[in-house]
Amino acid sequence: MSFTDIWTINPMPAEGAVIRGDSWRVTVLTDRLLRLEYAPEGRFCDTATQTVIDRAFPLPVFTQAEKDGWLTVETEAIRLRYDGRPFSPEGLSVTLKGQYGAYASVWHYGDNGRNLKGTARTLDEADGDIPLGDGLLSLEGYAVLDDSHTMRMDGEGNLLPAVEHGTDLYLFAYGRDFKGALRDFYHLTGPTPVLPRYALGNWWSRFYPYTEQTYMALMERFQAEGVPLSVAVLDMNWHVTDIDPKYGPGWTGYTWNRDMFPDPPRLLRWLHDRGMKVTLNDHPADGLRAFEDLYAPMARAMGVDPDSGAPMPFDAGSPEYRAAFEKVVLDDFERQGVDFWWIRASTRCSC
Repeated sequence: MSFTDIWTINPMPAEGAVIRGDSWRVTVLTDRLLRLEYAPEGRFCDTATQTVIDRAFPLPVFTQAEKDGWLTVETEAIRLRYDGRPFSPEGLSVTLKGQYGAYASVWHYGDNGRNLKGTARTLDEADGDIPLGDGLLSLEGYAVLDDSHTMRMDGEGNLLPAVEHGTDLYLFAYGRDFKGALRDFYHLTGPTPVLPRYALGNWWSRFYPYTEQTYMALMERFQAEGVPLSVAVLDMNWHVTDIDPKYGPGWTGYTWNRDMFPDPPRLLRWLHDRGMKVTLNDHPADGLRAFEDLYAPMARAMGVDPDSGAPMPFDAGSPEYRAAFEKVVLDDFERQGVDFWWIRASTRCSC
């Protein structure tokens, strides 16, 4: 399944939505969502990015005027004032009209407001409260999505080399209409696919050197105790981890540890017969190295001499690599009975 089978890529906004100067652009995406760009060299991003893929909102009703060097853009819900210079708190502001009764909320460039926060990147080593990143909602009714440094994407969903394009912000000025903010966010970034039912059940996961016998015995114990499980997770000890240091660390691996799991398809069938889906831990960064069972077919698919022993690090930016990896590696594990992958680490990319 390709990227475009799930998401629609429409990077260009509606005609008439963009107001521009030599080094800045203001795009009125909705009556409460603005794209604000400043690029001293005039290089702007008109492609999709890893975050933003669909800027094609219906053109909202708005007015614009320039007086004494100030640009004013006004919709039914907001009013922007901008001095045409590098973004600053004094020179760029947006007023939310009538959102709070007797007074209005005003965003100045750089403001975060009392943000209601979003998510944390990882729960590793978490013990109690952990810092959260900013989200799309705040008590002041505005929030900023900074897309200045994300990678670009072409119309097929392939990653492109990053290009410096200055400041690239999306201002969500939705007041207390939190559902409206989230709805338009999912238009801008693409909707989240609906989770399969099994993903909402109980998963078993533990970083522990199980064997086939001990894992099966544990699943039988859960069943005997009346604990329903829908997903069986095999952490990284499913694959060979004790490798020759010349190949690098043992975090990445696509070769079953036969000492622990002598007949992987047998175990996967056994788990499926009990109504469970199976996921394998995956740290993909190092890709395929010469010790792997699938190294030779992957090398041939990539036009690499299998006898060379040349490493093939995971390259998310290469359509050729992704196609070969899917055909040689992922399809092989799918045939064995693996349902999906638990991706645990960021990958290397040559973009």
